[in-house]
Amino acid sequence: MSMMELNARHIEAQELISRKRLTAYAVPAVILVYFTYIFFAFDIAGLASRAQPANAMTLASDMFSYKVHVTRSHRTGEIDYAVEGERKGRYPEGTRPDWVSGTGAFTVVELNRDHEVRLLPENAMEFDVPGHGMITARFDGSKVITNLGDMPPDWVNASRTRVAITTPGGRVTMTRSKTEIFRYFTGWELFFFTLDSPYHGQSLATILLGDRIDPARGNLEGAWQDFWSNPMWRHGDVVWAIGETILMAFLGTFGAAMVALPLAFLAAKRFAPVMAVRFAMRRVFDFVRGVDALIWTIVLSRAFGPGPMTGALAILVTDTGTFGKIFSEALENVDEKQIEGVSSTGAKPLQRYRFGVIPQVVPVLLSQVLYFLESNTRSATIIGAITGGGIGLLITQAIQTQKDWEEVAYYIVLIILMVIFMDWLSGVLRRRLIRGEGQ
Repeated sequence: MSMMELNARHIEAQELISRKRLTAYAVPAVILVYFTYIFFAFDIAGLASRAQPANAMTLASDMFSYKVHVTRSHRTGEIDYAVEGERKGRYPEGTRPDWVSGTGAFTVVELNRDHEVRLLPENAMEFDVPGHGMITARFDGSKVITNLGDMPPDWVNASRTRVAITTPGGRVTMTRSKTEIFRYFTGWELFFFTLDSPYHGQSLATILLGDRIDPARGNLEGAWQDFWSNPMWRHGDVVWAIGETILMAFLGTFGAAMVALPLAFLAAKRFAPVMAVRFAMRRVFDFVRGVDALIWTIVLSRAFGPGPMTGALAILVTDTGTFGKIFSEALENVDEKQIEGVSSTGAKPLQRYRFGVIPQVVPVLLSQVLYFLESNTRSATIIGAITGGGIGLLITQAIQTQKDWEEVAYYIVLIILMVIFMDWLSGVLRRRLIRGEGQ
């Protein structure tokens, strides 16, 4: 090798080393610039300053706890007891929680951690807070008067017309119209039976083996009816909504597969020799799958009105484009020998497709369809929140109330179980229909 060649190769090596060194510095620099852009574009500093972890913790605790409201009206003096403050969770006339004592204008409410509230005459109350002392408040007809002074603790929110005291033991709020006391408990209260059901508070052994509780109904029949029609948790409506969600996913997914399969032949070069036809069909597939399912949901809901069928149509339209692309690619890769073998028997074109093409692509088609069915089960939840159908509607209603977070947790658990079930079912069907297992 001559000296000139050695020098040329040395120069090439130096250039290669320089390029790699530049790349080694340039890539981290670009990443650093990108993260710096994100920091300022998304206002990370402002987001951190506005963060309120306490609110997040309160929301999380509300999802696995409930509160009982003790409410005294300043107009009538009557005291009402209700779980979550709902009429459906109201204590029957003449009953109240066992942690409430006293009568009439002198009522004592025992809260958690030795906190105690006393409802006194003339719309007054006392709140004994351990470690702080006694807080008094009274509504004199025009304003709320307290002994908190001008610098109340940070766990007290006080004004002329309202005072709210939040402690680890519970919460008390006094306004012009009422004094309301909240005591918190862990769990989902009244999940099985509401307070007006004769089966509330009864053990499972009593319901199964004990004497008849309701003279008009057998224990099992009555317990099932009261559970299924529970007005607070609406178990019957929830099961129906889960069924609607699965049905939306099923109709949309398999409907899209049925529409996309014949159209995929028009997009496959092997079966559609005319380039203009292939180009047009592929652009149709690009258009319908390029628009998100949520956008199609809004468009179709304006055309057909809200309802689960609109959600199924939105899934169908979007997945038709996706399936069309997947199916046409599968058709491009079929084995020509199998088609020729069918043709040698004198089969017509339609028969060649049926017996020479479809058997080859069925495993790919079924696998993709079942995967999309599993995914669309989750998507149908969000779509249902827009179209007014399925479990998505119920979870949206619960979130909008800003107080039924335990019901939101209930629906989330059911959605997770539904997705797990669909994942298991999809796997079983794939093994049986594609691999032939379990037969």
